[in-house]
Amino acid sequence: MTKSKYYIKIKEKGEIVKLGIALSGGGIRGIAHVGVLKALEDSGIKIDAIGGTSSGALVAGLYALGYSPEKIYTLFQKYSKEIIGTNIHAVSIKFLRLLKKENTGFRKGENIEKLFNKLAKRKGVKNISQITRMPIAIPAVDIKNGKEYIFTNHIPHEKNIYDRYITDISIGKALRATSSFPAVFCPCDFKEHKFLDGGTLNNVPVIEVKKQGTDKVLAVNFKADDITEDSNYMDIAMRAIDLMGNKISEENLKESDYILTIGTDKTGLLDIEKLDSCYQYGYMATIKKINEIKEIINK
Repeated sequence: MTKSKYYIKIKEKGEIVKLGIALSGGGIRGIAHVGVLKALEDSGIKIDAIGGTSSGALVAGLYALGYSPEKIYTLFQKYSKEIIGTNIHAVSIKFLRLLKKENTGFRKGENIEKLFNKLAKRKGVKNISQITRMPIAIPAVDIKNGKEYIFTNHIPHEKNIYDRYITDISIGKALRATSSFPAVFCPCDFKEHKFLDGGTLNNVPVIEVKKQGTDKVLAVNFKADDITEDSNYMDIAMRAIDLMGNKISEENLKESDYILTIGTDKTGLLDIEKLDSCYQYGYMATIKKINEIKEIINK
C-alpha cells in the first residue's frame, strides 16, 4: 500500500486550485489528448493529477512519467503501428472468423506492454508506484469477477477500498490491461486477474482523479459522429462505441468541472492515417475553449 505522499504534498503547497484531467478511451483518437495537454501547457495551465482509460491511459502514463506533449506526439508517430499491430480490416476479418469458431485468436497486446515498459525504464521507472511527478489513476475491468480496479501510485484515503487499488504492477502491464479492447486484444493476465479495457465500466475516470487530491477536474471525451447515408459499417460501429462510452461515463462526467468534447471527423478506432489530424483536433478544440477552462479553474 502506497503512503499518501501526494495528499500531503498538495496540502502543504498552499496553492488555490489543484487541477486534474481525465482522458477517455477512443482508439487512435487518443492522440487528440496529447494536443489537449500541449494546448493547456501553451496556455500556462498546470496539471497536478491525471487519469485515463485505454488510449487515454497511454497518454496519461507517458505524461505522468515526465514525457512532454511534444515528445509523446513523436513517440506515437514512431510507434503507433507497433502499438496497434494491425489494421481495422484485419481485425474485422478475425472477429468474423471467431464468430464462426475458426482458430484465429485476438492479439495479445504484448507489443504495448514491452514498448511502455521500455519507455518507463528510460525514466528510471518500472512499477506504477514509482511515478513521482503526479498522481495517476488508470481503470481496468477484471472479466472474471466483473469488478473495476484502479492502477495507481497513490491509494486515496477511504475505508474498505484498498482491494480495488493496485500499485505493484509494471507500467507496461497496467497500460496493456486498460487497453485490452474486446475483439481486438486478448484479456490481460495479472496475478489472479484477467483484465479487459477499462472503458467497459469507466471510460472517463473523473471520480478517481478527483480522489487524488484535486480541486477541479477537466474531463476530455470524444463526440459521437453523426450517421449519414454515406456512413459505412465502421462509422456506425464507432458511433455505437462513443454512445456506449458516454453513457457508461455519465456518473463520472457529472462529477467533472468542465467537459471538453472533441470531434475527430469520423476517425476509426485504429485509423492510424489520421494520427496527425487527431492531434490537431485536440489542440484546436482546447485553444477554442481555453478562456472557459481558465474561468472554471479560477472560480
